[in-house]
Amino acid sequence: MMEMQESPRTPVVMAQLSWFFGIATIVKLLLIPSYHSTDLEVHRHWLAITHSLPLSQWYTDETSEWTLDYPPFFAYLERFLSMFAHLIDPQIVHLHHGLNYKANSAIYFQRMSVIVSDLFLLYGVYRSTLALASLKRNLIWLLVIWSPGLLIVDHLHFQYNGFLFGWLLLSLSFLAQGRDVMGGFLFAVLLCFKHLFAVAAPVYFVYLLRHYCRGGLVRGFARLSVMGAIVVAVFAAAYGPFVYHGQIQQVIRRMFPFGRGLCHAYWAPNFWVFYIMLDKGIAFLLRKFGFNIPAPVASFTGGLVGDASPFAILPRVTPLTTFNMVLLALLPCLFRTWKDPRPRLIVRSVAYAYTCGFLFGWHVHEKASLHFSIPLAIVAVESLEDAKHYFLLSIVSCYSLFPLLYEAQEYPIKVLLLLLHTILMWFSFSAQYSGSLRGDKEGGEKQGFEVGWVTKSYLMGVVVVEIWGQFLHPYLFGDKLPFVPLMLISMYCAIGILYSWIWQLKSILISF
Repeated sequence: MMEMQESPRTPVVMAQLSWFFGIATIVKLLLIPSYHSTDLEVHRHWLAITHSLPLSQWYTDETSEWTLDYPPFFAYLERFLSMFAHLIDPQIVHLHHGLNYKANSAIYFQRMSVIVSDLFLLYGVYRSTLALASLKRNLIWLLVIWSPGLLIVDHLHFQYNGFLFGWLLLSLSFLAQGRDVMGGFLFAVLLCFKHLFAVAAPVYFVYLLRHYCRGGLVRGFARLSVMGAIVVAVFAAAYGPFVYHGQIQQVIRRMFPFGRGLCHAYWAPNFWVFYIMLDKGIAFLLRKFGFNIPAPVASFTGGLVGDASPFAILPRVTPLTTFNMVLLALLPCLFRTWKDPRPRLIVRSVAYAYTCGFLFGWHVHEKASLHFSIPLAIVAVESLEDAKHYFLLSIVSCYSLFPLLYEAQEYPIKVLLLLLHTILMWFSFSAQYSGSLRGDKEGGEKQGFEVGWVTKSYLMGVVVVEIWGQFLHPYLFGDKLPFVPLMLISMYCAIGILYSWIWQLKSILISF
């Protein structure tokens, strides 16, 4: 990517981007009265913790079950927001009287805080696309700013992912320009906001080591020292106060609660879905043949979150196992980055890293699919094959989030968001690739944006799974087997995301 400079067209670009952001903001404002998850109470309680208690007690307080478990920079953000919340309604930040406080003042304040924090996403997208042609730039804005997944997770379910992805896109945009120090600094800051972004840290390390710390032993060591000092300074600013108060071990325990088990209550659509079902299938067959196979104490299909990961036949999966699998899956990307540390490839590499973390990680939430679907939106405009891949992945990623909104009144909203997104993607990609040629010569046959019959069949299967889970299963079984529709969504979406990982891995392998 070219070095980005201020140009006469910059105000025009900002005006166009503001139009996209304005429409998204209107939709977000309309969604304020809709469903919100317990995450809203989680973050309200974090406002109360950081406002009512001294810093030394932030990570030890157990007034509520929703204890603070994000890194310190996010705790500092909650402390900053709590000052405004106290001015609007003091009960929002009261440690005891504010428990489960659901007044409109609390809901509207927190919803608005997410909307305002999306300005970081706006700036991240702006910097990531300023050097692109207008058609590609507008397409990325559509894919990211109008992302139905972000709307569902942040502005219905309730979280601050747009704010965090703004930091990620800013970091990647600086790396793409060759400004490695700033890119590394911003990524270090991001890790101190949410540690789950650390899956891409090995990619950052290898890339910066090869791209920034080049130029001979002396110069390389000097640059490595500079980058290391910057990262240490960021982490010292975040964690230093807790080291001073002797709380650092408690902070680490809160941030890495490995006792939560392999899977979340609703299985994220990843590799472990197949592992669990294989275990259950083998156990079922052995019981049919007369073998005495005891049932595990906790049942995955019951949607429980326990302190263990019970299996009847297959070996128990530990956090170390998942860590090793993620690292093993990352190795081809790390080798490619070491061999060819080009700035234009960094977004792809980071997206692949987050795909590996999602597929093979420990206690993965379905919301984590945004970690790779958002960066891949930047890549989707680079080629026709990238566009086809993203078209499928974006639909699957969004559909996998449907169980987050389980109330009837939100059902039309999530369906409409996905349908509109699919239609907009189709027409936008078609407009971009309407004049592309099949073949190298100018006389090649023109081809538009099309997907093959396998992709079409798979997407039709999404419709079948949704019809079954939403209409046929309740009609045929009533209240029996309530977890089956969720299991089907998880398994079916896992196939699509596993395909995405294989597609990305293949593109890495053929680039050697």
